Amino acid sequence: MLESVLSSYQLRVEITANVRYCGSWFEQEPTTRFGQFHLVTDGDCWVSGPALPTPQHLLRGDLIVFPAGMRHTLSATPDPHRPISNDDSATSMLCGELEFVMGTHNPIFSALPPCFIVRASDSSDAFRQLANMLIATSTDRRWGRQMVQNKLADSLFTMAVCEYVRSAGQPRGLLAALTDVRLSKALAAIHERPGEEWTIQSMAQVAGMSRTAFAERFAQTVGQPPIQYLAQWRATEARRLLKNRRFSVAAIAEMMGYRSEAAFRRFFKRVDGSGPGQVRAGRDQDPAN
Repeated sequence: MLESVLSSYQLRVEITANVRYCGSWFEQEPTTRFGQFHLVTDGDCWVSGPALPTPQHLLRGDLIVFPAGMRHTLSATPDPHRPISNDDSATSMLCGELEFVMGTHNPIFSALPPCFIVRASDSSDAFRQLANMLIATSTDRRWGRQMVQNKLADSLFTMAVCEYVRSAGQPRGLLAALTDVRLSKALAAIHERPGEEWTIQSMAQVAGMSRTAFAERFAQTVGQPPIQYLAQWRATEARRLLKNRRFSVAAIAEMMGYRSEAAFRRFFKRVDGSGPGQVRAGRDQDPAN
């Protein structure tokens, strides 16, 4: 389920730097339109910033993610303005960017906090193994390293979100809905068959709930009514398909459950803000830009 959402929003994860610091140091990371992450590959470091109540100490294998790209500071000490004298320790880390090509206004980013940390000591074996594989590539100088790193980082971010949901006391939004047995059934069906003639009643039946109880729980958990979520999911899927010229606009309209191309065009313009033709030609106002 989580994988289908990430896939449709076309997540881009890219390692942008392999850095090493020695002695007393600090690095100020500005606010960016991309999400940012840091994986400690050797040594340790401290991270501070508006998204953190107190400076956080990261050790080898720990991952910190700023989904909205908030500014923060990396440093050798809890207070970067008070360096430790005669400190000859070294720290290495892989730094990177992440963004959804379909824009950051999506249910996954909306459900994530401004910052979250996955600590190696508290994570699953699978997460630690994947992180160690990525760490191993940081010293590899063979051809193709960047591509391998990006693919591993992509998988690591997906697992990091899973780790966050597992450890979070109260996940919110779509991530909270994915942990709800009944709501997750309805969401899976909507994502698998967006073009079906869904109604609140038919969604409720999939969830095994009454119409009223389902509508109330969905809105309270996800943060929007079921029909509105369905419309946004259809628009997201349609935008992804429009990038593929193998499908005509009429064919996409039919896949999304619209009996006429004109009705689909009106729907897509209303929800997405751009017309299908603009998206196909690359002249749309993509939220990611």
